[in-house]
Amino acid sequence: MPNTAEQSRERFTNFTPYEMKKGEDYMSAEMLQHFKGLLLNWKQELMEEVDRTMHHMQEDAANYADPSDRATQEEEFSLELRTRDRERKLIKKIDQTVDRIDKDDYGFCDQCGVEIGIRRLEARPTATLCIDCKTLAEIRERQTGI
Repeated sequence: MPNTAEQSRERFTNFTPYEMKKGEDYMSAEMLQHFKGLLLNWKQELMEEVDRTMHHMQEDAANYADPSDRATQEEEFSLELRTRDRERKLIKKIDQTVDRIDKDDYGFCDQCGVEIGIRRLEARPTATLCIDCKTLAEIRERQTGI
């Protein structure tokens, strides 16, 4: 079975980038709607993937006589469940981000308050830090191991 996490990312990248209109304010109503739609589509794709995994595991569950075949199947299921767990956490983060959009608290860095930027948000719609603060956080993380 193909790597479904890669498929989700590939599908997610199939969107139309937002084009700011001349004189448009950052995080205008139209821009917020664009990102909300982007996030809701991403969430829908992840939820469909969960359904596919459930069906796959139910349909393909077999009690193989050969221990190697059983181990292979268990490892495959384990990897799928790990991927789904990561996606479950991502869905929670998407829901939190949609909530931020609804509260008009989206698109600005949680640490310094500057604009995160449209292109960064399109690359990572759940981002809460601008690129500078995120870079500093990653450096601190590497240095302290925390």
